Amino acid sequence: MPRLITTALLGALSLTACAQAPQPPAAADAAAAQPAPARQIKPGEGATADDRARSAVAQLSPNATVEYIGAAPLPGFREVIAGGQLLYISDDGRYLMQGAVLDLQAQEDLMQNSAALAQHRTRLIATIPHSEKIVFAPPNAKYTVTVFTDIECGYCRKLHDEIAEINRQGIAVEYLAFPRMGLGSQDHKDMISVWCAPDRKRALTEAKSGKSVPARDCKNPVTMEYDVGQRIGVTGTPAIYSADGVQLGGYLPPAMLRAKLDELAARKAPAAPAGAAP
Repeated sequence: MPRLITTALLGALSLTACAQAPQPPAAADAAAAQPAPARQIKPGEGATADDRARSAVAQLSPNATVEYIGAAPLPGFREVIAGGQLLYISDDGRYLMQGAVLDLQAQEDLMQNSAALAQHRTRLIATIPHSEKIVFAPPNAKYTVTVFTDIECGYCRKLHDEIAEINRQGIAVEYLAFPRMGLGSQDHKDMISVWCAPDRKRALTEAKSGKSVPARDCKNPVTMEYDVGQRIGVTGTPAIYSADGVQLGGYLPPAMLRAKLDELAARKAPAAPAGAAP
């Protein structure tokens, strides 16, 4: 779907990830994007707050798919997921927020910690069979992360250069393909060749080290994985997600990645009963 607001609002990871190339619309999409001879949607249109939120999204992007609407933690707003992006839309459909919403009392970013968005990502990632991922895992991994990757991106290569240390930190990495230059690009074809290799792990490592990729073709998941990445809002590579669907960042050094995962685990741990021994 077209970006809902501006590229600038979606570029939080731009310093640690390789941006996706702009994608020209397919002919069918271009035809669908032409204005239809229907009445114009008005601001605040709809009988309920959910209806008004949908109409607000339709104003910005008529072909957008709204995948979730629920109560936002911010009074007077609905929480909306559209095109993998999280939005807050006022109950009257007039105001839209995207980015950071800070709860100063709780000292947290409400949008970054959205449970609905994390669950949405987890459900989509779970549609990809484990056998279609390229996995680098240590024995008895404490954590598992999903990484949407590209073979040409410098930050993806830097992350993979440190894959042994990431594994030593007790972290398993499950790679999914995200050819950031788009479907039909040479990048896309090379990633198909990697996923069609007899030894995918070796082929991925060699491709990320700059070696040429022998051309191969087979039934492969590259397009499916790219589509899932688009639907959860991946805009650059690498894009790292925890097992619970929390976006951890773009490139992260191994120790920092482990620290973030430890922090998430600590937040999920139940509080000790009052009076319990430390």
